[in-house]
Amino acid sequence: MTAHLNPESRHDFVLLFDVKDGNPNGDPDGGNLPRTDPETMQGLVTDVCLKRKVRNYIDIVYGEQENTKIYVQDKGVALNDMNARAYADLEIKSTGTKQKREEVNQARAWMCKNFYDIRMFGAVMSTKVNCGQVRGAIQLTFSRSIDPIMPLDVAITRVAITDPKDAEVSVGSDGKAEGGKTSTIGRKAMIPYGLYQGHGFYSPHLAAQTGVTQEDLALFWEALIKMWDFDRSASRGMMAPRGLYIFSHESKLGNAPAHKLFERVQVKLEKEGTVPRQFSDYEVIVNEADLPTGVHLTKLI
Repeated sequence: MTAHLNPESRHDFVLLFDVKDGNPNGDPDGGNLPRTDPETMQGLVTDVCLKRKVRNYIDIVYGEQENTKIYVQDKGVALNDMNARAYADLEIKSTGTKQKREEVNQARAWMCKNFYDIRMFGAVMSTKVNCGQVRGAIQLTFSRSIDPIMPLDVAITRVAITDPKDAEVSVGSDGKAEGGKTSTIGRKAMIPYGLYQGHGFYSPHLAAQTGVTQEDLALFWEALIKMWDFDRSASRGMMAPRGLYIFSHESKLGNAPAHKLFERVQVKLEKEGTVPRQFSDYEVIVNEADLPTGVHLTKLI
């Protein structure tokens, strides 16, 4: 078995991706401008943003299969309705907060078996229809841009109006015509370019509790590579994966600290002092020499 596909091993990984003329992750508290660290002006992309892309990819490509359904949907599906499917299939009556512990455990196991994102990312399902809580096998960090980014708020014009009254023309007291709009002004947030680096961790101990398989791991790595082409929009510009480096440990407890392994992946500008505008402006250096005993490096991109 290839090292990075072994569900019984610990895996720590580095993901590089970039965006050109787009907004990788808007901040609702900041007028949807790209998220930034205010001290360094480095760009940020949240873990949940990346997990949404993984979920959407799995749902589109493998969602018809029984054990790769997606629990956290972006289609207006209520989570309690999803939870109720477990009780219906197990022929157990849901009693909410008074549910017996063994019944909650049965429902939680059913949810793990049938929903891919619960096995991988976990879920809080202790709602009105109680299926307990699951801690997922994979945890992701925020991704951070290598260099500071420049958020732009660009004005755009829509050659259309919303309300028919906007098109009406009236004459003011000064004899001048008013109204008669034919277009409206909008805004679009973006950055010219940013290369982002994120980190992730796979725990075989949690995977054993949720039932993660070799196939599940293979789908996850596949999603990190291909999900970008299934998530296109005008607001996101051009986003692409640029590197996926997986450090696999022979020991379930790990053969080396994750942060030390991550330091082996260094990204720097080809010419110091220049403003990056494309991936070729950077050099990615991966130190593969003298890896700790029991650690294997797989470069999928």
